[in-house]
Amino acid sequence: LNEVKPKTIVATCPHCLHTLKNEYGAFGGDYSVIHHSELLNELIAAGKLKLNGNAGKVTFHDPCYLGRHNEIVDEPRALLAGTANSLIEMSRNTDQGFCCGAGGAQMWKEEAEGEERVSENRLNEAKNTGADCLAVACPFCMIMLEDAAAGSEELPIKDIAEIILEQLEG
Repeated sequence: LNEVKPKTIVATCPHCLHTLKNEYGAFGGDYSVIHHSELLNELIAAGKLKLNGNAGKVTFHDPCYLGRHNEIVDEPRALLAGTANSLIEMSRNTDQGFCCGAGGAQMWKEEAEGEERVSENRLNEAKNTGADCLAVACPFCMIMLEDAAAGSEELPIKDIAEIILEQLEG
């Protein structure tokens, strides 16, 4: 039986990217793992995707396992710079980004009492930028920030791949 090894694994989830890229090696896993923002940048650079660059003002939430743990901060921004009229940074960004609230298994339990939920704090920070859209690059961040928005359409929350899809020419 011929064993086929994948050349590259593309992960949309930064947690999965981290595990496959950094931890599976200890168990014999030998993979090239990239985040979907890296693949989308490659496709744009190769001319396989052409964008119209009219997404308005966008702010980007850095997922913890993308920015802080794996130092992938430029690729999502390069994508958004090619689609947005302007990219507005939140004060806590890149490798100093602020959590969406799902970290430490918070995704599956109620948060401890406090003045404000972590996800609401982050959503308010995004709203205060004046952006037209909050871009994310992690399914957990999407869930937490959409939950904080509680159905409000004041600030649409979209994965970077959704923004790219909307901005494709032709």
